[in-house]
Amino acid sequence: MSARASRTGRSLFLLAPLLLFLAGFFVWPLFSMMSQAVSDTAVLRLLPQSAEVLAGWDRKSPPTPEMQTALIADLKAVEDTQALGDMVRRLNSARSGFRTLMSKTTSALSDEADPPADLVSIDKRWERPEFWLAIADALSPLTDRNLLAAVDLGRNADGEIEHLPADQSVNRVILVRTFWISALVTFACIAIGYPYAIIAASLSGWKRDVMLAAVLLPLWTSLLVRTAAWFILLQEQGLINDVLQMLGLTSGPVQLIFNRTGVVIAMTHVLLPFMVLPIYSVLITIPKNLMPAAASLGAHPLRAFLRVLLPLSLRGVAAGSLLVFISAIGYYITPALIGGPGDQMISSIIAFYAIGSANWGMAGALGVVLLAATLVLYSVYARLSADEPGRR
Repeated sequence: MSARASRTGRSLFLLAPLLLFLAGFFVWPLFSMMSQAVSDTAVLRLLPQSAEVLAGWDRKSPPTPEMQTALIADLKAVEDTQALGDMVRRLNSARSGFRTLMSKTTSALSDEADPPADLVSIDKRWERPEFWLAIADALSPLTDRNLLAAVDLGRNADGEIEHLPADQSVNRVILVRTFWISALVTFACIAIGYPYAIIAASLSGWKRDVMLAAVLLPLWTSLLVRTAAWFILLQEQGLINDVLQMLGLTSGPVQLIFNRTGVVIAMTHVLLPFMVLPIYSVLITIPKNLMPAAASLGAHPLRAFLRVLLPLSLRGVAAGSLLVFISAIGYYITPALIGGPGDQMISSIIAFYAIGSANWGMAGALGVVLLAATLVLYSVYARLSADEPGRR
């Protein structure tokens, strides 16, 4: 028993670097992203006294003097201007007008010579329950606001979930666009990668090596470099337009950049190896005598392909499609450089929330949506793979 425990201990010791790597670079970032999506302490940590008083408020009546006194005390105690800015952004996102209201209020409270009697004397908006309701809703340390907003939903004054107004409903449109572009890229990779994999699997020797090298070579180049190369090739004075006009196929330059066409072309080139290699790995395991046997039995080549080769290779197509689609929905550089304003994908919106507006909650919520979509796709693929007759 001790020898077995010793072997187990040595095995765990050898696996420790891998486990630490997975925990530090995979588990922890995912946990941090999901916690940011549901965490909301920007208001609670600055307004502790207000939280106690607002707990007994009926959420309908005008603000009481105790509520105003508690909020004044909390605001006077704030020393961290960055935390105050985070709180103001959070409240302003829930109720428009909070930015100017809070700025006016903090300026009045900092006047030691002529302190205000109450908040209403500073601004009449403090009489309105809806502003206090926004504060009360923001005091919870956990929230589903970001997750709902990620799919253009929100809660009304009664706490019921409803669709956001049209001027605020953009995430769902961009999510649909992201999935549509990813589906187009996946279909293009299948159309190009499947025949290419069949040809590569049918060859042998140096010819097969050359075809596989042609697929693997782009993977040795930086993604940014490959995207920049397509930026040059697709422009109006680029090589592709020059060739089209030289062959007489077009009378003038074709718009291939800053639109959906350019995005699909560039992303297909970048992701094509992830389609070719899984299909190729399945095709080389299929006996080469099956197609000649079907032909010897009188089957037309097309019928033999549809009834023999295609069903046997669908597992590789499914694996390649999964890899391409999951990779495509998270793309950022290629759509940003090649696409136009109407071709930006959800990763660009995540980058805006994380870098442009420092709204890590929304960035995490959109990341959770992409993670959920990825897990759903993977579960569907796992279910289909488990249902294959050969795996039962």
